[in-house]
Amino acid sequence: MFQELLPVQLRAMTRTLLMSVVIVVLLVGLSACRTIDLEPGFARNESIHDQIIDQTEDLFPEIDPLLLSEEIKQLVDEHVRPYPGEETRVERLQEILYGEEYLDLQYTDERTHTAIEAFELQEGNCLSAMNLYVAMARYAGVDANFQTVEVQPSWDRRGGLLVLSKHINATGRFNVQRRYVVDFTPEIALQQLTASVVSDQYARGLYFNNLGVEAMIAGDLEQAVIYFKNALFLESNLSIAWNNIGAAYNRLGNKEFAEYSYQMAFNADNTNATAINNLAKFYRLSGNIELAQEYALAIERFNNRNPYFHYARGQVAFNESDLDQAQTSFSRALRLKEEEPDFYLALADVYDARGYEIRANELRLSAQNLIVRNSEIYQPSDQKLRILDSSQILRDGAPGISIRFD
Repeated sequence: MFQELLPVQLRAMTRTLLMSVVIVVLLVGLSACRTIDLEPGFARNESIHDQIIDQTEDLFPEIDPLLLSEEIKQLVDEHVRPYPGEETRVERLQEILYGEEYLDLQYTDERTHTAIEAFELQEGNCLSAMNLYVAMARYAGVDANFQTVEVQPSWDRRGGLLVLSKHINATGRFNVQRRYVVDFTPEIALQQLTASVVSDQYARGLYFNNLGVEAMIAGDLEQAVIYFKNALFLESNLSIAWNNIGAAYNRLGNKEFAEYSYQMAFNADNTNATAINNLAKFYRLSGNIELAQEYALAIERFNNRNPYFHYARGQVAFNESDLDQAQTSFSRALRLKEEEPDFYLALADVYDARGYEIRANELRLSAQNLIVRNSEIYQPSDQKLRILDSSQILRDGAPGISIRFD
């Protein structure tokens, strides 16, 4: 769950997004390479801060998302470990997890599971599946780490909340030149070149952040706050958790803690449009119209520099047969980010609709050339396992779900 573009103009674009990790917030913007042009003059308040992160130890030491049962270990011992070489073991792990004769792990966005829960239920979201994968891979003697990746903007309504997700997968190295990426997801569109390896501690923080969102969707705000607090105890700069606990406090009527939490979310990540969007609404409802407008303008400026904002606007226009606006929006997206194949393909569809077949084919060829040249470019769910032959540049990114209130 995390920063995604969600302007008011795009509310008609409801589409279920693959859940990976969870967040609660008012979301808008995206694009890790740009910051939001805003100086809120925020100063950390130690009194409020200590009341929010008020624990001195992990409240759930008994929960280990990476713990394996003896049954899982036996499965790995019998069907993975006997095979020589890490690459072969990675391929065997894929068969164990997704093969119909083994687990046949199915996607669901209802709950975030530990490795054991995902194994026993044979289902889970992306974080659940990666908990199981990373734990099994390490037990099999394979290098494995969590990796977050930005998704292209999309959102879903659940329990009266607007939920946005980011994505998480796993990666590891065979040697200096060769590594792999494993995925578990229905067909989703990722932002290219936004992968970032994260620590187990960070992934654990995301796990409790997700539990907090799930509790919030279920209407249990008090339990949600407990989970968010634990996430922040584990990762004090986890921007999505700050944003989400702010949303929970806002619903509980604690306006002081809500405002502070939203500000902390932005302070921890100055690309977090979700937090600024939530603050804009917070100030508007509080009667501070001038400040609300300042924050709203900051989001507008951010979105105008965000290629995925223009891409999403183009999709809306194209679906409404407004080819002029679609061409303008897709062209703008492409100017802002030339290494995104989906932008070329979208613009090609516009030219096809206008009858310019040659130009459309040129754009599609450009997209295919990008995919061929860059092994980091994501192919949908037909490639749950990718072996990469050379090291890639990893960009910052973070997973999660965000919730926006109408």
